[in-house]
Amino acid sequence: MLPDIPEGVVWAILLLPAASMLTITFLTKPYPRISGYVTIAAIGTAFLFSLWALDSVIASDGHALALGTHHWLSVSTDNQVLQTLGGPNLSIDLALRIDGLSAIMLVVVTGVSLVVQVYSQGYMDGDTGYSRYFAFMSLFTGAMLGLVMFDSILMVYVFWELVGLGSYLLIGFWFHKKSAADAAKKAFLTTRLGDVGFLLAILLIWTKADTFNIPLIQEIAQRHELSDTVLTLFAFGVFAGAVGKSAQFPLHVWLPDAMEGPTPVSALIHAATMVAAGVYLVARMYPVFQVSEEALKTVAYIGGFTAIFAASIGIVVTDIKRVLAYSTISQLGYMMLALGTGGYVAAIFHLFTHAFFKALLFLGSGSVNHASGTFDMRKMGGLRSYMPITYATFVIGSLSLAGVVPFAGFWSKDEILGAAWADDKLLFAVAMAVVFMTAFYSFRAIFMTFHGEYRGGEVAEATSHDAHAGQPHESPLVMTLPLLILAVPAVLAGFANFPNHATEGIAHLLEGALPESSAEGLHKASFNIGIAAASTVLALAGIGLAYVVYEAKAISAESLRRAFGPVHTLVSRKYYMDELYEDGVVRRGLYGVLCAAAQWFDTNVVDGAVNGAGSVTRRVGDGLRWVQSGSVQAYGSVGFAGLVLTVFLALLLMER
Repeated sequence: MLPDIPEGVVWAILLLPAASMLTITFLTKPYPRISGYVTIAAIGTAFLFSLWALDSVIASDGHALALGTHHWLSVSTDNQVLQTLGGPNLSIDLALRIDGLSAIMLVVVTGVSLVVQVYSQGYMDGDTGYSRYFAFMSLFTGAMLGLVMFDSILMVYVFWELVGLGSYLLIGFWFHKKSAADAAKKAFLTTRLGDVGFLLAILLIWTKADTFNIPLIQEIAQRHELSDTVLTLFAFGVFAGAVGKSAQFPLHVWLPDAMEGPTPVSALIHAATMVAAGVYLVARMYPVFQVSEEALKTVAYIGGFTAIFAASIGIVVTDIKRVLAYSTISQLGYMMLALGTGGYVAAIFHLFTHAFFKALLFLGSGSVNHASGTFDMRKMGGLRSYMPITYATFVIGSLSLAGVVPFAGFWSKDEILGAAWADDKLLFAVAMAVVFMTAFYSFRAIFMTFHGEYRGGEVAEATSHDAHAGQPHESPLVMTLPLLILAVPAVLAGFANFPNHATEGIAHLLEGALPESSAEGLHKASFNIGIAAASTVLALAGIGLAYVVYEAKAISAESLRRAFGPVHTLVSRKYYMDELYEDGVVRRGLYGVLCAAAQWFDTNVVDGAVNGAGSVTRRVGDGLRWVQSGSVQAYGSVGFAGLVLTVFLALLLMER
């Protein structure tokens, strides 16, 4: 064991990516290659420090490290804004919380980010925005680190919004493409809807509990010091933010379009940063959710519905990155289902394993694009003979995603199934169906992409940094080495919480991050051979069906499409969710309401003011028209009378 990590080193984990961003922005921007090295050095160092922090947490039996609190600012109730809100004194402290949950997240975020930065050296080579890319990636990584490290829910919200900003900049990185610019705006605006709920929850808990401190909020909830109504409303507000960031139904629509960004960005967003933020937030505030049965059930059922909803779309999508995008939405739903059914440890364990195999799969899809110039699986085929490393690692990632024993995804997925079985049999059935669907679309992608005959690719679809694409070839070492590195945890990460040693694994660390009363109410994972066998059979059945249809071609994919015509159309159009939002909500709803309101304002206020002024003038003129008679005698008489009155008043004043 190493000595306990000093507080200054803990702060360095957060500050290193920020320093990297500033260094690139002000010093190395004209030197692209150096910008990449600066980012790798900063995040690599942060990764080593994160391992040190995890070692210190393990030594403390999973409990939070003793770190200092630094007062930042205070605002008294004399402030008019606070009086308006009806809130107590506002006091904001800067303090980091490193416990089992945050330490695991630090290792995941910095570890995956480091591998992605190395991969980006090859993938982004030659791009005109090379330095800008690494500056944005540093910002994005640093924002996620701040989100998981601070113990103030207000500071969590600050970094929560910075994560949103980073995603906007990276999804729209190629802003000259309209599709990328539109996708960035869509992601930014959609997630803002959930963020409103999160902000309202923060304001609610501050006005009722007079604190932003997360451990204190957890204790208040567990001791029922606030009413169940307040705690339930707070939990729903927190979950609203999580629904947006973790792309849960109905705010999932931004994530597939986020594929417009560079593929390494997709890997980082889907594996270790933005989409993981929502699951982390619910897990961090889990003691509050435990108090509200309504909130837990909502989390579970929205998660379960999202899991099967997104998996069904993944079955028919032909863009390999979008297959993985819908897979991410589905797996995040799996994690939410676990949290809602008491599987707190199972959810974070799956987030841990998912980060590695999903990053591997996304980087593998980037390698495929590097070779073929396209993400359309219908234009690929036969790439395994050209790209043996990419193929082998992609298969490993897919086996882990499908939950095949002994790969990492098998162990974490089965803990989720165990939690669902113990809590809600309907959700268990949904989760088992998702096992089959996940295995099917994972190997459908493999057979369409790597097996059969090469179908020519699409040179025209290659971006500037892929100008040499079109002729299949294995990616350079700077891109294949990260694949080989990620393949190791995609196989072995599941043993971090191996059932025979559960008390010494991730479960022990995660339970130590909760108040004692909260940890006692968790679902205790145990290996269920029946569930494991059933899920394995379903996974193998999904792989087998994909083989029959797309490799052996014993059943024609086209005949299946015809047989399920209306259903296939519905699913391939993503259940018309985009049309519902764009036509129903935006054009006819939002635009319609705004247009109607603008028309009413223009007609009744603007035109009313102009026409009213004219009407008043006309009426005044009509009333005074008798004065303007046109008679010279009348004008003379009035003038003489005025003169007499003036002289009279002057004399009167002189006498006084």
